[in-house]
This record gives sequence, C-alpha cells and structure tokens, in this order.
Amino acid sequence: MPTLADTLAAHTRDGELFEAGRGTSLRCVACAHRCLIAEGGEGVCKVRVNRGGRLRVPWGYVAGCQSDPIEKKPFFHVHPGSRAFSFGMLGCDLHCAYCQNWISSQAIRDPEAGTPIEPATPAALVREALDAGARSVVSTYNEPLITSEWAVAVFREARQAGLLTGFVSNGHATPEVLRYLAPWIDIFKVDLKGFDAARYRALGGRLEPVIETIRTLHAMGTWLELVTLVVPGLNDSEAELTALAAFIVSVSPDIPWHVTAFHGRYRMSGSAPTTPRLLMWAAEIGRRAGLRFVYAGNAPGGVGGLESTTCPGCDARLVERDGYRILRNRLAGRTRCPECERVIPGRWSDRDV
Repeated sequence: MPTLADTLAAHTRDGELFEAGRGTSLRCVACAHRCLIAEGGEGVCKVRVNRGGRLRVPWGYVAGCQSDPIEKKPFFHVHPGSRAFSFGMLGCDLHCAYCQNWISSQAIRDPEAGTPIEPATPAALVREALDAGARSVVSTYNEPLITSEWAVAVFREARQAGLLTGFVSNGHATPEVLRYLAPWIDIFKVDLKGFDAARYRALGGRLEPVIETIRTLHAMGTWLELVTLVVPGLNDSEAELTALAAFIVSVSPDIPWHVTAFHGRYRMSGSAPTTPRLLMWAAEIGRRAGLRFVYAGNAPGGVGGLESTTCPGCDARLVERDGYRILRNRLAGRTRCPECERVIPGRWSDRDV
C-alpha cells in the first residue's frame, strides 16, 4: 500500500520559485526559510523536494475544499455575506503546537495527522466554486505559500471566471514569492501570531519576514486583513499586544485586525480557551493604539458589537454580524458611510480595486 509520501510524490510538477545553488542543489524561495535543498532532499515544509536537480512542488490535488462564508476566513471588508470557495493541500513551514488546521498542515510531520487527498484540476475547482455560488476562491487549510505554483494555476482560471482570489497565510514569505503572487491575488489574510521574536523561533519561523510581508502587501495595494489568535498565557500580555497593535498602525490604521479565540487543539488540546472578556480587552488595546477596525471572533454573541463594522467617523453601524451571519449590510454596492460619507476601506463591490 503506498505511503502518504509516495502518494504526494505522484502529485508534483517542476516548480518556479527557486534559485540555482552549487551543483545540483537548489535554493527554494517560496517561504522565508529559503531552504538550500540538496539532491534527494526536501525543504523544511517537506513538500518541496529536489529530484535530479529539479525542484518538484505539490500539484494536481486537494486535501480539502468547500464553500464557506467569507467571514469565516476571516475577511470582514470583502463582499460581506458572500461565499468563498476554499481549497487546500498538505504541509506547512511552521509547527505551531496550537494549530487549528493541524490535520492538513502537519500531515507530513506527524503520523497522527493526515487527510486523504483527491486529484483535481484548476478548471474543475473553479467550476465547483461557480456551482457553489462563490464570489471568491481562497487557498487555505495548509500554508499556501509552499504551494504557490498550484494556487496561481487555480487563480488564473478563477480570474477568467470573474472571481476574486485570496490567501489565508502565516505571512512567512519572501519578496520573490510576493512578486510571483502579486498579479494573481486580490485579498490576503496574514496570521500575525504575536510580536515576540523568540516565540516565532519556537514556532519554527521568524517574526521579521512576517512584518515585511505585511508592509509589502499593503504597499502593493493587495487588500489585507490581519488575525491574531489570542492564546492565554502565550501571547496575551498587554506589552506584546500593545506593540503588535502599534506596528499595524504604523503600516496603516485602516488595516482590519481580528483578535480571535483559541480553543484547545493539537498539542494544546487541554489548554483553557480564550474568554470573551480577554478578546474584548485585546480589542480595546487595538482601538487605543489607533486602529479603526478591530474585531473579535470565534466567540459569537459574546463580544458585544465587536463582530460588526462601525464607521470610525460617526460610529454608525455599517455591517451588522452575528458570527458568520450578516444581519444588515449598509455598504452593499457602496464604499462610503451612508451617514457621514466617510470612505470605508475594503472590497465592498465589484467596482472596488
């Protein structure tokens, strides 16, 4: 019976995100690890491999796909109430003990993880998205940076069909992969896991590349929303959250910041969940720092108005939410507050760019 490694090896093609090394070695530039991969070796992610001096990368399969409310990604400033067709592969360049998608992201590292894969083509995925009534196609579930070539192939088809395209990513990127993605991507969610360099190293990455990714995406004009999973006792200190919020403000106070609740998963399954009170406190730190759009998630109904979009000019409630449900949307087809005419940044209609 073929192993998972055998199955994945049969679903690869030559990659594009690499530089030549010495001899037959290759330098992968899909993520900030910049792995130098010797002949027969693999990157940190374990899915980008050197075979005969050629970089082979994941291709032609999905480990999961479904139509979700776009608020679940979460994107709150992109076509509220629309459907996002989500697809993902296997693998990640980090190894977070509290990963919420560990079944797919840690499948190659952890024998307890893993999920069946299904052959797929970009055209078939886009047809499925259209059949589901989706308005966007989003690469998610695993870390999409390490499967960027496949994502771009899907996004090419999606663009031709008039769909928005997006990433849900840890942001541990390189300038090269962001340039590669730029022509084909509309919206990008970065999981900013905290603001402590040592903790990022413990997760298997570095904070600085994530900071640079956020700056670069904003400068490129890609619509950007940030999420911080607030884990009690790990990244919930006032000092860290204050520094994190101040950084976001330094890029733009208009970037939406979602503070979301941790629920025990993976190697931290016995840990206490994040309380609504802690989320509301974290959100207040963001507002005090000067952020105009701060949201609290994964605690529906328990965080007051922090699930809804409010005008920073006149406090009018513009998009009212209950969890992933849209109760009222006053921005449908427009980009300005109907009360004070303030521009509300986002992708509210097909005309927004």
